[in-house]
Amino acid sequence: MQAPFGEGRNGLFENEVLKMIGQKYGKTTAQVMLRWHIQRGVIVIPKSVHKERMIENFNVFDFALDENDMNQISQMDTATSAFFSHQDPAMVEWFVKMVEERKSQHDSSKEKKNW
Repeated sequence: MQAPFGEGRNGLFENEVLKMIGQKYGKTTAQVMLRWHIQRGVIVIPKSVHKERMIENFNVFDFALDENDMNQISQMDTATSAFFSHQDPAMVEWFVKMVEERKSQHDSSKEKKNW
């Protein structure tokens, strides 16, 4: 599992390469990132509580990144997680434990929904 925007870490939304590509297509950096994932065959599930961003996230099917754009974005890969090391056994065990604890402590049926 991965966050398509890396939660905006490391200034991703202000990245000059992504901004330049976005300007080329009249799109935001978020739309460029979503489109890059989609063109690589990655299923993306962006999360937002803002209606305007939800609409923006759907508007990524009216353009396609060219090969040069795809390569430029691929070159940005640092080969590291923005969240934690997936190779560190202690970190992976901690994460699994945290998820299990949250499952047992959280009853989503009691959440107030405003939709």
